[in-house]
Amino acid sequence: MGYREAAGESGAAGRIARIRRVLIIVLVLNVLVATAKLGWGYVAGSISMVADGFHSLFDGASNVIGLIGLGLAARPADRDHPYGHGKYETYASAAIGAMLAIAAYNVGSAAIGRLMEGSPPPRVDAIAFAVMFSTLAVNIGVTLYERAAGKRLRSDILLADASHTASDALVSVGVIAGLIAVRAGYPVADPLIALVVAGVIAYTAWDVFKHATVTLSDAARIEPSKISQVVFEVPGVLGCHHIRTRGSAAEVYVDLHVQVDPAATVTEGHDVAEAVERAVCHAFTGVVDVVAHLEPYDAYQASKTHEEIDAGLV
Repeated sequence: MGYREAAGESGAAGRIARIRRVLIIVLVLNVLVATAKLGWGYVAGSISMVADGFHSLFDGASNVIGLIGLGLAARPADRDHPYGHGKYETYASAAIGAMLAIAAYNVGSAAIGRLMEGSPPPRVDAIAFAVMFSTLAVNIGVTLYERAAGKRLRSDILLADASHTASDALVSVGVIAGLIAVRAGYPVADPLIALVVAGVIAYTAWDVFKHATVTLSDAARIEPSKISQVVFEVPGVLGCHHIRTRGSAAEVYVDLHVQVDPAATVTEGHDVAEAVERAVCHAFTGVVDVVAHLEPYDAYQASKTHEEIDAGLV
């Protein structure tokens, strides 16, 4: 037995197409932001602006990684991947986390080098502030747009990339603060702020890895007690146990054991199990596949359900 939610424009294919559109829009904006920072950074001789520009290029690179990951995730299930290729999206989000970690190292090491060796202050003028404030506004808009889309589409990769863009906005804030300090005669504030920003980026990388690990380690996605509440509402169900869930937030797989009257015919028991599969699939957002193992509700099988009820598992 087993029930799988039908795919379509509102299913996996449509979801991936919408995620791909968001990533393409964000990629274009990231390239424009990086070009502006790098261009004026070199003209003004601002090391911090150039570094921020390269950090923005990491955003664009992460978008490309995301598009590649989505291309792999969109492939249908096959003999070697009977559950589909959805985890490739999470692998891509983990790659973004790795890029964040690299960016944190680069920013932090550059800041330490500047503190130890020193460097001439950049030329701070109105154009530098205009570039930084305008690109900061773009980064904030992209972060809000991408995070909202990630939550709506339950996309690991959009949420990870939104965190990456948010870290870029934090770097920009640090650069702006450093430029203000330089203008006020305190050039040492620039590398000190950069160190703080590097720490924030490192924390963001850890958060991205943490969320990716939930999917890659097959951690439980739904509380078994919530699923059992739905199961027991199905007519004919006398017990259930061994409820397991795994997958990403957008593709949750569920399997469980359902117990029915031992006197029921095979057809009657099968109908109850199928009703359970449909009920669970429709009751929880993101559930795409449910498999119910049918059992008779005899003394032995009933003891399994009662053990889990006593333990607070169902």
